Amino acid sequence: MAYATLAGGCFWCMVKPFTSYPGIKSVVSGYSGGHVENPTYEEVCSNTTGHVEAVQIEYDPEVTSFENILDVYFKTFDPTDDKGQFFDRGESYEPVIFYHDEDQKKAALAKIQELNEQMIFNKPVITPVKPYKNFYPAEGYHQDYYKKNPMHYEQYQKGSGRKDFIEKHWGNQDA
Repeated sequence: MAYATLAGGCFWCMVKPFTSYPGIKSVVSGYSGGHVENPTYEEVCSNTTGHVEAVQIEYDPEVTSFENILDVYFKTFDPTDDKGQFFDRGESYEPVIFYHDEDQKKAALAKIQELNEQMIFNKPVITPVKPYKNFYPAEGYHQDYYKKNPMHYEQYQKGSGRKDFIEKHWGNQDA
């Protein structure tokens, strides 16, 4: 098994797109990249821990590749905004690709270059690519939020502008 650790704003919105994808064993919401051990949601939201909301995806590289995971990832958020996502602003909502090895780093940089060459967005893709440092699972009520609170999840997707942005650039992704 292998891991991908990705941030794209609110972690609630980063889980569902990966859960039914072939080769994905688990998708866990949590916090990554900061300097505080075992942070709480409140601490991360204070923008003082260095952590961002992220998901850690465990996947079978015999079934799917990191490149395939990146294809899904870039269809879940606005990769041209590095100050947060939609109405979630601040350090804890910044997008980041945390690479676990040099192959993941190369794949991430190549995907960003490819997206910029395709000019899918009206601004360049500026999602940071950083070395993986840590990951702490979020509290239980944040896990699989889209299943536990489907109405609120749908309202959040629409109300935040995320759903419209995704559909404008990629069509209906049912995320």
